[in-house]
Amino acid sequence: IMRDGRKSMKKCIQTISVVCAFLCGLVLTAVTMLSRSTPEQFNVVAGDPLRLPGAIRVTDQKNATGQSVRASALSAGSTYQATLKLFGLFPLKDVKVKVVDQPLVIPCGVPFGIKMYTDGVLVVSMSDVDTATGPFNPARSAGIKTGDVIVSIDGETVTTTEQVASIVEESGGKTMTFHIRRDNIAFDIRFTPALSVNESRWKAGLWVRDSSAGIGTLTFFDPESQVFGGLGHAVCDVDTGEILPISSGEIVPARIYSVVKGAVGTPGELRGGFEAGSLGSLRTNGETGIYGELSTAPADGQAVPVAMKQQVHTGQAQVLTTIHGTTPKLYDIRIDQVRYNDSAPTRNMVIVITGEELLEQTGGIVQGMSGAPILQDGMLVGAVTHVFVNDPTKGFAIFAENMLKTMDSVAQSLEQQQGAA
Repeated sequence: IMRDGRKSMKKCIQTISVVCAFLCGLVLTAVTMLSRSTPEQFNVVAGDPLRLPGAIRVTDQKNATGQSVRASALSAGSTYQATLKLFGLFPLKDVKVKVVDQPLVIPCGVPFGIKMYTDGVLVVSMSDVDTATGPFNPARSAGIKTGDVIVSIDGETVTTTEQVASIVEESGGKTMTFHIRRDNIAFDIRFTPALSVNESRWKAGLWVRDSSAGIGTLTFFDPESQVFGGLGHAVCDVDTGEILPISSGEIVPARIYSVVKGAVGTPGELRGGFEAGSLGSLRTNGETGIYGELSTAPADGQAVPVAMKQQVHTGQAQVLTTIHGTTPKLYDIRIDQVRYNDSAPTRNMVIVITGEELLEQTGGIVQGMSGAPILQDGMLVGAVTHVFVNDPTKGFAIFAENMLKTMDSVAQSLEQQQGAA
């Protein structure tokens, strides 16, 4: 009997050990994943301590000298370090916390037209030249690639496709210096055009683009600086997928005339046209959207607080968008996921359209709705950015805080320019 009892005890201990090891493995995996997905820095509004949703607890809030601080008593401009722990027990990481004033903006949700001119000309494709010795591509041979931006030729700044064509055709076949920008790196390439036997003219063997136009949704503007943000993602070239480098541009009023309803595998579309007049000038085309300075207020409305990313939570929310004419309306949505992934700043939330009217009219999220502001708990929390092609009722959204960061940098740049003037 004692031998059987010892065997049972041994088996029980082994079972407990296996369960404990399994649980420890789960905790370690959870800690590793949460540590990687949690940002290194958070902003909090003055008077509010840092709070994170879920099982992450904030502990050990200290200033730069290592002294404990009462976060809710700190004023804007202060910073401190906070320790994050899973369930308040297992350390995740230390993060930097910056205290800011409560940002206020006016949500728009109105359609707007975009007229954009590139900084240099963008190489969108290449084609062989029919030379006397056979097909040849001088651009590819010189090392030029699709997606490159041609800034100048022999020291002459180029801004239009016609200008590039003219310089090449009048070159007489001489070797020229192309100043190229690729992935934010600038360098020179020696380039020699080829003579087309069929057209009897010198050609480069490339196609370039110098402008773009389209319709999107204006997200918000700052009533004090009159700086706006829209789209929630960059304007990219349709052929290369590269972000268009902007030299100048403007935004104009637009009107939605009809809707192409979305379906599984086929994104829908808001169809509209430009209206007379101008709303403002473009300054930045970046990863989080397009930004610039307003000359005319695009929408009436009350300013609302911008939510910090940790204030956004799953559950009910509303999207402000225009699907007919120029007047936006609020429609019900649900935030299904909140992601703190800094490597994908335009895909911070997974949202689902739940409002019956919007689903009936559009089938869900459609092209042209990018930039539509998302409101939750009386705050601007984000903007629509992408639709799921296999389910148009769902899509991605960007944190409003990410757009606000870019807008602030644009406002500061404008202020410096005005000060220098």
